Amino acid sequence: MNNSLSSEEIKFLQQLSKQFPTVQAASTEIINLEAIKLLPKGTEHYVTDIHGEFNTFNHILSNASGSLRRKMDDVFGDSISDDEKKQLATIIYYPSEKLSLLASQGKIDNNWYAVILNRLVSVAREVSNKYTRSKVRKAMPKEYAFIIDELLNEASVDKRNYYTSIIRSIIELKRANFFIESISMFIKRMLIDHLHVIGDIYDRGPQAVDVVELMKNHHSLDIQWGNHDIIWMGAACGNKLDIAEVVRLTARYGSLDTIEDDYGINVMSLVTFAIAFYENDPAVPFIPKGTKPENYKDANVRLMTIIHKAIAVITFKLEGQLIKRNPCFDMGHRLLLDKIDYEKGTIIVEGVKYKLTDYYFPTIDPKDPYKLTPEEEYVMDKLQYSFLNSYKMQDHIAFLFSKGSIYSISNNILMLHGCLPMKSETEFREFNYKGHKIKGKELCDILELTIRNVWQNRFSKIKKNNDGDYFWYLWCGACSPIFGKHRMATFERYVIDDKVAQGETLDPYFTYRHDEKFCEMILKEFGLDNKEARIVNGHVPVKVKKGESPILANGRLLVIDGGMSKAYQKETGIGGYTLIYSSKRMFLVEHEPFTTHQEAIENESDIISKNYIIEQRTSPILVKDTDIGKELQNQIDDLKKLILAFNSGLIKEKIVKL
Repeated sequence: MNNSLSSEEIKFLQQLSKQFPTVQAASTEIINLEAIKLLPKGTEHYVTDIHGEFNTFNHILSNASGSLRRKMDDVFGDSISDDEKKQLATIIYYPSEKLSLLASQGKIDNNWYAVILNRLVSVAREVSNKYTRSKVRKAMPKEYAFIIDELLNEASVDKRNYYTSIIRSIIELKRANFFIESISMFIKRMLIDHLHVIGDIYDRGPQAVDVVELMKNHHSLDIQWGNHDIIWMGAACGNKLDIAEVVRLTARYGSLDTIEDDYGINVMSLVTFAIAFYENDPAVPFIPKGTKPENYKDANVRLMTIIHKAIAVITFKLEGQLIKRNPCFDMGHRLLLDKIDYEKGTIIVEGVKYKLTDYYFPTIDPKDPYKLTPEEEYVMDKLQYSFLNSYKMQDHIAFLFSKGSIYSISNNILMLHGCLPMKSETEFREFNYKGHKIKGKELCDILELTIRNVWQNRFSKIKKNNDGDYFWYLWCGACSPIFGKHRMATFERYVIDDKVAQGETLDPYFTYRHDEKFCEMILKEFGLDNKEARIVNGHVPVKVKKGESPILANGRLLVIDGGMSKAYQKETGIGGYTLIYSSKRMFLVEHEPFTTHQEAIENESDIISKNYIIEQRTSPILVKDTDIGKELQNQIDDLKKLILAFNSGLIKEKIVKL
């Protein structure tokens, strides 16, 4: 035995023996783990491109993308009406709000409570029946864990009076509302065993901060960063260009209160600057998105417009500075401010002359167009200080780093927000990283390591390199795996009224990914060389109304950006997708657009969803067939080694006092 184990293994087993001090303890744990391996796998949900749409995201989590109604149908069948099911579902989604509304309408009495409590217990039983009692107990709200546990496990006729007594006591002691909230929380938790968020939490929608808070409270999730997340991560590191981009984006969508109110960012220096230089500027191209024409002259809209233009000009200047100091980025074609004829109001972009719709740039020196004025420098210094010292922002971005990555692999599924940049159908595009050519999986790994290092050293006073610039490159660089276009035509969209000039060509990956052999090549690059492996993408919305399908390459690649963001729903025609991977099937859920939080509560309206089966199994996938199963088997192997070490005398059993 001693000869078969290395000194490191012996040290490990000695540490393990502290947790399992006897053969009996180790054996008991092996029995437990072996049993868990034979349970059905937990249900995984995959969502993407939330873009600050908190209400929609919250509802999708609450109804588990329609899974709750399916479970209710399984439990009740036709024994209760559809209206009763709607009411019960709404209570589970929004318990406190719905109970308050029903109480104000005089619809609640003790008999009603008794019926609802019994139905909730029935649903709770159904959603938890495939998990171990230990896991179920851990998911229970602490204040009612004992009661819920007792109610879930009442099965015999002899205990029926006991069960009824518990329900009656809850009602008589005026704890029914509190209990309903607790068991509703438990039901929602059990419906989604693990959540995968495949990027773009921030921008466009107004409540990204609430989305992150909701994620922080979720029991089990991982995140694959999108480019709209990366730019906020860079901003939290204090990178001035990323800060300018973030402020520009929030101003563009009229949601500056995200950084002001939610993150406590002081923008007064920017406001003062904008008024000083742009107060009388119509700045029409910079009117916030979604503003109705009749509101263009509104004082708040006007202020947001000039703030938007002021920070946009600063952004264009800082972009030029970054491009010049990073020739390896190969983005010289995005140096545009020096291509403007400031007298004629024209610009040359990629060899073509265009008329500008707005060329009032009072802070740009044509002789040195990328240099910030002292006033602009002051604005950016103030913003940088605010971003670095916003506790809530730092906390949220720390969460994104702890739970996130550029890509992730789980249970034979490669999750990647964007793409792998391609040169041809069989050749990855190379990126010049500090004199070394990197591509494919290595590109993702090195760029992720780089930005993680920047994050860890964001408060360092000593600047050693330009590594912080890689956040911005990941945001919009041609070889960024989370962007996937040849350029981001931000400047052109603002001030050139020409669709060709505004065009952004997708990486060839997005054409090739329709081919099964190509997808297999991508999967092999990440070590997934088997027929069951799949890719899940977000980033590029599926234009369902134009006949596009989210299921590509014979099911080997799934695109699950269906337009949760309202900004994209005109293109997609739907309100988003959820991919659900349970023990018996994998299916895509297509959602109709969400109405409003209030309507869902008052009218008991739900998101109408359609299901598209991708894979159906006759027998369930067991835990032993998953990544968790592999981890459990490793634990079992270690425990068996420990037992051998005990039995051989290599490690002494500890005396356990009874």
